[in-house]
Amino acid sequence: MLELGWFSFSLFLKGKLLRDPVYFIRQTSIASAIGTLLLVLLAQLPLPLCIPVGISSITTGMMMPFLLKDFRMK
Repeated sequence: MLELGWFSFSLFLKGKLLRDPVYFIRQTSIASAIGTLLLVLLAQLPLPLCIPVGISSITTGMMMPFLLKDFRMK
């Protein structure tokens, strides 16, 4: 398992893992921005901090498959 992770990481650093890295960065940035915005807005409510963190994490995680549905690797 570590060998597979190391191989993928080395391909990523060489620029040979992702077919379109700009698309991947753009889609990941969109999900991160929405998740961060949601976290900031929910953190303003009088709730324990673990609830806004959990909600924003779940929302961001649910968005990623839809945003990266056309993602292709080499």
